[in-house]
Amino acid sequence: MFRGAMALAERIMGRVFGFLGTIVTMAIGMYIYSLQVKTLTPGAGSGNPEEVATIAGVKNDLIGIANAERGYLATQGKYASLDELISGNYISIKGERPPYIYDVEITSGSFRATATRTTKGAPAQLWITESMEVQASD
Repeated sequence: MFRGAMALAERIMGRVFGFLGTIVTMAIGMYIYSLQVKTLTPGAGSGNPEEVATIAGVKNDLIGIANAERGYLATQGKYASLDELISGNYISIKGERPPYIYDVEITSGSFRATATRTTKGAPAQLWITESMEVQASD
């Protein structure tokens, strides 16, 4: 009788700890997600949907440029300028998404694709490197 009760209690405790572990893991994930969203959200509490859509588009464009750089590196053995990527049909985007303009800085072993805002607003710059992580300035 006592063994049966202990086995039941152990199963229940195992499930409780498993459930609590899942909740803690989800909370940590949501916290990290909220930090990433804050870096790419327009500043000053701007809830303008058009602004949010523009920033999301710029972020996607930067990821596209970074993927094109990876493809160019694989085929040509070096990184390329934005004009080379466009003329080689590695990307189909233009050099801008108003109010942002794009630029790619390359060295022998790295690149940095930058989107710079031409008007007032936040973020002033977004960029991506070979690490494939989009970052934003204030």
